[in-house]
Amino acid sequence: MQIDLEYLRRHYAALSDEALEEIDETELVDQARRIYDEELTQRKLGPRGKALPIDSSDDGDEERSGGGSDDALDGGPEPDWIGDSAVAASFLASPGGESAQDAAEARDAPEAAGIQCYLATAKVEPPRVAARPQEEYRLLVPGKLSLEAESVLDKEIFNREIEAQWKTHFEMLSDEELRALDLDVLLAGLEDRIARMSRAYREELAQRELK
Repeated sequence: MQIDLEYLRRHYAALSDEALEEIDETELVDQARRIYDEELTQRKLGPRGKALPIDSSDDGDEERSGGGSDDALDGGPEPDWIGDSAVAASFLASPGGESAQDAAEARDAPEAAGIQCYLATAKVEPPRVAARPQEEYRLLVPGKLSLEAESVLDKEIFNREIEAQWKTHFEMLSDEELRALDLDVLLAGLEDRIARMSRAYREELAQRELK
């Protein structure tokens, strides 16, 4: 399940400064943290809602610009399947962020499930608020195992962030609005996705006359 970045941008932009302050940044995955930091910067707020100095600067702070230590990301030489790899997840390095640690944690999940993976870095265009080019950590897996890897990452890593988003949304609702929610409607999209994947898999088995 991929994080809806546009939803996050709209959600954070709609929050008051106080509500934004209540978000625990340590519980966010790197993609959500980047958008959260962008919203803080636009409002001239710091982590936990503290105001930033008007003339604050990161110049010369090379350690923070990398988003964390790369020591845990040394994956050695590229595997022989790298030419047919797929990106299972990506983590954008951000000032003061922990993208390197997040990427290393994400790598551990598919490895624990027996799925080969390799962490690579790539230069990306900086977001609007960035002062310097950034790097992106990309978790690569064999293309034929991309769906399995994404499922493992959802279960072990990203679903925690989705749950936090749901929790925050529900907490913002009034008692009447919360009672009015239809759980069947809320789950319909997820159930439809499961049904479609199951059907696609069974149809391919049938087409190949496999059991």
